[in-house]
Amino acid sequence: MARVAVVTGGTRGIGASIAKALKGAGYAVAVNYAGNEEAANAFRDETGIAVYKWDVGSYEACKSGLAAVEADLGPVDILVNNAGITRDAMFHKMTPDQWNAVINTNLNGLFNMTHPVWTGMRDRKFGRIINISSINGQKGQAGQANYSAAKAGDIGFTKALAQEGARAGITVNVVCPGYIGTEMVRAIDEKVLAERILPLIPVGRLGEPEEIARCVLFLASDEAGFITGATLSANGGQYLA
Repeated sequence: MARVAVVTGGTRGIGASIAKALKGAGYAVAVNYAGNEEAANAFRDETGIAVYKWDVGSYEACKSGLAAVEADLGPVDILVNNAGITRDAMFHKMTPDQWNAVINTNLNGLFNMTHPVWTGMRDRKFGRIINISSINGQKGQAGQANYSAAKAGDIGFTKALAQEGARAGITVNVVCPGYIGTEMVRAIDEKVLAERILPLIPVGRLGEPEEIARCVLFLASDEAGFITGATLSANGGQYLA
């Protein structure tokens, strides 16, 4: 029977590429989304992958949503915590709402999603937790104190939980993408991309969502069973951790 994989924020961008790659590798895949019903329905129709709507910032919503996935597909074996938002502002202009929204989704969401599946993974002696952080969680970024703090927290969460899961057959790893050619990034003014972003990337181009998906696919595999607590940087050489 196919292992069950859940990808949060999985109907667009990097998450969609991850979900497609997992399905292509034979996993039974479910994706979560928060708000864009039109994009979610289009993704479901295109891929045949089941979509479920809930807010990863709510523990109770995660418990209920994951219970629905498990009722439909079976126990969750692979969890990809990809969902994330930005509320950018220079710190002196950042509001408590902007801070809290990003921390709640990008950091608290990892607890909310992982905690309900952890006991089952321990009992079955197998699990793969793959968290999607960011280059800005490694190096920081002006105007993103909230985002950088949350993404740095994702790395710390990964390192701690990896130590708890190791003897139970659960690996916990984190992927830190650099600038990836998602719809959001490609919407940046071409002049800004050409003059202020690409020159900072030694390979001279944006990454592709499929390149991040391949990182996740490897970490989800049996072949990656000896890798846990690792930070995989996929940023074209922009930041060497």
